[in-house]
Amino acid sequence: MSRLAHPSALVATLLVGGLLPAPVPFAPARGAEQSAAKPAAEPAVPSAVQTGPRRRVIAADSSTRTLAAIAADGRVEWRRPVGAIHDLHLLPDGHLLFQDGWTRIIETDAAGRTIWEYDAAAGGRKVEVHAFERLPDGSTMIAESGPARIIEVDRAGAIRRTIPLTVEHPSVHSDTRNVRRTPAGTYLVAHERDGAVREYDADGHVVWEYDVPLFGRERAGGHGPEAFGNQVYSAVRLADGNTLIGTGNGHGVLEVTPAKEIVWQIGQRDLPGIVLAWVTQVRRLPGGNTLLVNCHAGPDNPQIIEVTPEKQVVWTFRDFSTFGDSLPVAVVLEP
Repeated sequence: MSRLAHPSALVATLLVGGLLPAPVPFAPARGAEQSAAKPAAEPAVPSAVQTGPRRRVIAADSSTRTLAAIAADGRVEWRRPVGAIHDLHLLPDGHLLFQDGWTRIIETDAAGRTIWEYDAAAGGRKVEVHAFERLPDGSTMIAESGPARIIEVDRAGAIRRTIPLTVEHPSVHSDTRNVRRTPAGTYLVAHERDGAVREYDADGHVVWEYDVPLFGRERAGGHGPEAFGNQVYSAVRLADGNTLIGTGNGHGVLEVTPAKEIVWQIGQRDLPGIVLAWVTQVRRLPGGNTLLVNCHAGPDNPQIIEVTPEKQVVWTFRDFSTFGDSLPVAVVLEP
């Protein structure tokens, strides 16, 4: 089910230097009139601490149920309440694509107004969504755990394509985590419960698969640094054909070749003074550095980290006032 709003005389205001939406207050709650809201007073005292170059950050935390933009000086620019969230995108037009709970996906404009939404739970199906992405043709890719499929829906909410997924250990909550479509038109799927990354073609055939290794260690329960496993969270295809993987409770990052050789990795205690816990989203930056999100690591550790190929930490972000210990998604922009 989707809803498309058409606010009249809408002009998206973007800030120079990164397409960051203008500061807006709490967006209207679900069911409320979707009009521009009045600015909410935010504390003048910075809530975030950064090392290295100062940047704007948009992030969300499930424990504090908060989606917020943090200015380069550490102040909260805007915030809004959200439910459970495992994916987040800043679109080229400055809109935000995020989720509010495990089934509802929302697009808001620069004024914080909801202009599109899709609820995967329509019809009463057992489903959770942990990944979605706006595609070049304007449709939205959504990965459904439970039904074990990827769907592509248009602006009216009609399903235009369905890609079945291979799941060895079915779980409504853990079939998938992040999913990204590659430039080749395939789909890289992080299968959390299976501990594997699978690449699918448009017909749902597995064309590449990588089992995330345990490196000889025993599994350990929990979510923090004491936990361990191969509950993979994310995978992105790099320009050279390698795949960058956020290993979830494997506490690290792997870069693997098409032949499945590990050519670069970060371990739990490879970064001086930092302990990694649940490594969620990862990104290779244009200059070759790697950005990673460090979830469930506790307040003594940064939630977002940038490292060089030599594993030198050049930037960190920590905000346990606005956010908490369950920050899995972030968009990092230059100021």
